[in-house]
Amino acid sequence: QVQLVESGGGSVQAGGSLRLSCAASGYMYSSTCMAWFRRAPGKEREGVAVICADGSTTYADFVKGRFTVSRDSAKNSLYLQMNSLKAEDTGMYYCAAGSFVGGHYYAPIDGRDFHYWGQGTQVTVSS
Repeated sequence: QVQLVESGGGSVQAGGSLRLSCAASGYMYSSTCMAWFRRAPGKEREGVAVICADGSTTYADFVKGRFTVSRDSAKNSLYLQMNSLKAEDTGMYYCAAGSFVGGHYYAPIDGRDFHYWGQGTQVTVSS
């Protein structure tokens, strides 16, 4: 069983930055990929970024060039550096984890692929 706990959310002005963290506990297979998702008010959940154990990454088009996903396997931690934030980035951000054949993940990012979820951390960007 894997447990995920997010932190680092908050309120920021448009153009600002935030760094989200996700601490994972429990056994993580070498084929595990970890991801960030978000849900804006009144909208469906959408995938933001994925990183796998081999360091390969997948990003949603709307965050490319602004967000960077990283992980520290030794600390079982996942991070999301968010720069040039926009009001439309506002929402609850969730950390997720799952095991994938060969340890690879391919776009599009789909929440149904991930088995473990955190409780979320709120990000609010004011314009």
